[in-house]
Amino acid sequence: MEATLLLCDAAEAVNGKLYILGGGWSITGPMPVPSALALKIDVPWSETNRKIHAKVELVDADGTPVMVPDQFGNQQPVQLEFDFEVGRPVGLAHGTPLDATVALNIPPLPLSPGSRFAWRLEIDSESKPHWQVAFATRQTQ
Repeated sequence: MEATLLLCDAAEAVNGKLYILGGGWSITGPMPVPSALALKIDVPWSETNRKIHAKVELVDADGTPVMVPDQFGNQQPVQLEFDFEVGRPVGLAHGTPLDATVALNIPPLPLSPGSRFAWRLEIDSESKPHWQVAFATRQTQ
């Protein structure tokens, strides 16, 4: 599989297409703001018609998972997990790869100003170095 990740202000996946608002940024903050992650996953013919598990995880510049407090004050890693399945349309030529589109809208996160982060994608417990998108938070004034 292959994947493309894009940071944006908001995103929606409808009928196999991504609708992106404010896409392509790499600097945010310093105050927490909502954001989104738009994913386009190229699924090989041989991987269609089955459940595929994916996870995106927010890591810091050292690759350490970013932790934020949950509703009870316990520290939890910032990660989103989801399953998807791509079916083969009738009449599609054998061997044709298919697209999966995913939009993940993320609430404001309390991230440290003046820091670097990256969203890292994992599909069926596999990750590739280019399956990530990095960003920085501005310094406070």
